[in-house]
Amino acid sequence: MATITHRKNPSQPITFQTPPADAPIEKLNDFYWTNETEPHTIRRKLILKKYPKITELCGPEPLTKYIIFGVVSLQLSIAYYLRNTPFLSWKFFLLSYIIGATANQNVFLAIHELTHNLAFKKPLHNKLYAIFTNIPIGIPYSASFQPYHQLHHKYLGDEVLDTDVPTKYEAIVLSNVLGKSFFATFQILFYALRPMFITQIKFTYIHLLNVLVQLFVDFLIVKYWGWKSLSYFIFSSFLAGSLHPCSGHFIAEHYIMDPPKTYNRYKDHPPLETYSYYGALNLVTWNVGLHNEHHDFPYVAWSKLHKLNEVANEFYCDLPKHDSWTMVIVNFILDKNVLLYNRVKRETAKK
Repeated sequence: MATITHRKNPSQPITFQTPPADAPIEKLNDFYWTNETEPHTIRRKLILKKYPKITELCGPEPLTKYIIFGVVSLQLSIAYYLRNTPFLSWKFFLLSYIIGATANQNVFLAIHELTHNLAFKKPLHNKLYAIFTNIPIGIPYSASFQPYHQLHHKYLGDEVLDTDVPTKYEAIVLSNVLGKSFFATFQILFYALRPMFITQIKFTYIHLLNVLVQLFVDFLIVKYWGWKSLSYFIFSSFLAGSLHPCSGHFIAEHYIMDPPKTYNRYKDHPPLETYSYYGALNLVTWNVGLHNEHHDFPYVAWSKLHKLNEVANEFYCDLPKHDSWTMVIVNFILDKNVLLYNRVKRETAKK
C-alpha cells in the first residue's frame, strides 16, 4: 500500500495499492500525462497550409435552426401525448428510450452547435436560441455548457480546465467492471456535476435567463399537461446520457480504447486522444462522430464536416476511429484494459 498527497487537496491523502514495478501499462494507476501540446492545433495548421480554402467551410449553417425547431416540437408533442400515461408503463419507457432519448441527445448536441455559434452569425442569437433548444431537457443546461465546452477545446486534457476528463478520485473508485457500469449508466450526472467541483465559471444574465425560461416552461407544462409530461423530458434526458447507443459518443470521443503496453511521459508521445466515428448515428447527432475533424476546425458546422474530411482525407484516414458507439459502451465496461484512467492529461495552464 502507498499513500500520496494530492497537490490540490493536501489535507486529503489518497491510499492505494501500488502495482509491481514491471507491471504492464494497463495495471498502472495513472492517466497518460504529457507535456506535449494537444494535436489538433498542429494538424489544423498543416491542413490550412495545404488547403487554405478550408476556411470557406467555416461559419453558420442556416438549416440548423429549423431542424432544432422540429426536434423541440416533436418532444413537446410526445410530452403532451403522454400526459395521461403512467410513468411505470412500457409505453412511457419505450417512447422515452427510443424517441425521447434520441431526440434529447440531438438537443444536447444542437446546443453544442450553438455553443460554437454555428446557427446564427451573432453569438447572442445563438445563446438565446440555445435557451429555446433547452426546453425538452427539462432542466437549465445550455448557458453553463458553453463556457465549459469552450475550455474543453482550448485546454484539451488540462487537469483543471477540461472538465470532460475524469478526476483522480473517479478513476480510483470506478476503474472496475462494476464502477464502469455505474459510470456508463449515470454518465450524464457525471458530466453535469463534475464541472461544478473542479472549475467555477462566472454566473451571467444568460445563465439567469436560461434558468427563468426553463422554470417558466416547466411550470406551464405541469400546470396544463401534468407531471407526467415533465417527467418525459427529464427521463429522456437521463436515458440520453445512459445506456443508449447515441450516448456512446461521450466515451468514444476521447477515451483511449487501445492503450499502449508501455508509456513514459518524458520519453514517449502520448497516444492519440481523439477518436472519430463515421456510422449512421451521425444522422441524428449532428455529425459529432467526426470528432477529430470537429476539434481541428470547431467553427465548421455539422453539415460540412464530411466535406472537410473529403478535402483533407489524407490527414484523417489513419487516425483512430470507432465502428460502433454501442460496442464502445460494451468494451468500455468489459475490457479490463480500458479504465477511467485512459485519458491524456496535461498540467493545468491556470495561473
